[in-house]
Amino acid sequence: MSSVTAALPALDLSADVATLTAALCDIESVSHNEAALCDAIEAALRPLGHLEVTRIGNSLVARTDLGRPERVVLAGHIDTVPLTTDPANLPTRREGDDLVGRGTVDMKGGVAVQLKVAQRVLEPSRDLTIVFYEGEEVDSQFNGLRLIQQARPDLLEADFAVLLEPTAAQIEGGCKGTLRVEVTARGIAAHSARPWNGRNAIHEAGAILSRLTAYEPRTVTVDGLEYHEALNATGIHGGIAGNVIPDRCVVTVNYRYAPSLSEAEAAQHMEELFDGFEVAVVDNAGGARPGLHLPAARSFVEALGLQVVAKEGWTDVARFADLGIAAVNFGPGDPNLAHHDDERCPVSQLVESEAALLRWLA
Repeated sequence: MSSVTAALPALDLSADVATLTAALCDIESVSHNEAALCDAIEAALRPLGHLEVTRIGNSLVARTDLGRPERVVLAGHIDTVPLTTDPANLPTRREGDDLVGRGTVDMKGGVAVQLKVAQRVLEPSRDLTIVFYEGEEVDSQFNGLRLIQQARPDLLEADFAVLLEPTAAQIEGGCKGTLRVEVTARGIAAHSARPWNGRNAIHEAGAILSRLTAYEPRTVTVDGLEYHEALNATGIHGGIAGNVIPDRCVVTVNYRYAPSLSEAEAAQHMEELFDGFEVAVVDNAGGARPGLHLPAARSFVEALGLQVVAKEGWTDVARFADLGIAAVNFGPGDPNLAHHDDERCPVSQLVESEAALLRWLA
């Protein structure tokens, strides 16, 4: 551990989950600055004799080894998006039943629940792998789950995973894929005083926008859950100068697709939709099927006694899907408030989430 630990207050895992959430939030850990928080979590976990703790970079994996027939993962990222000063979203504060501050929703409330499980469940009904990882809020090359998978894939082997991303303490199954393409309209440059000598690429791009406007997104049922696809222009640029007919215009399009589609199928769909234009894939992350038919997933849903809905965004459950591990999202905090300056989480959801996981694992 680094020397930063000595300058930080120790995390008290015996504190209630709201107090622990506040303590985690108040150790600032904007992406790429997770070392101090990772040190503090490591210092709190090392004395727990029932866990074997491994550190990779600024990520931690804590595991039981009880010989249970089933192993489950509880995973959560420890980084946050940047802070604001107006309003100041650190240090955390209480407003009625809400805990307010950066990270209370996304997702140190979930991390606090993980730590309470680590502290309280000495002999879980299933072997546990609890992952605290860095770099989720930035480019995937920095993602701690990815780095653990590269360095020690054996640490992530499991039958089922729960990602404690905010879901307002409801279960959200799987996730949609996300594809970003650049669709290019070509023209011929000319002087704007003599436009007949060229062809305006920005005008040509009108056909791209018309296809987007006319497009009717599908609602797709996957393993009993309804995923609402979405297709939108998220950017457009073109033009050379104020007196030049542009010869190129690029429309950036984001396609959120159901997990029944592969990455290749989603890309092919965009090629077909924008036939006649150049289509370049910029980013493509496949979704994850919920896997609710699997025994571990069924037992989780039954133990919590909650309705399951589809995860409409993309989360790291997709990384577990790539490993062949079914996963769901479940954690405290309203995902609609993630990254807001006024980020806040009801204390009741922190308490409910902790109690739900204890019911399942104790």
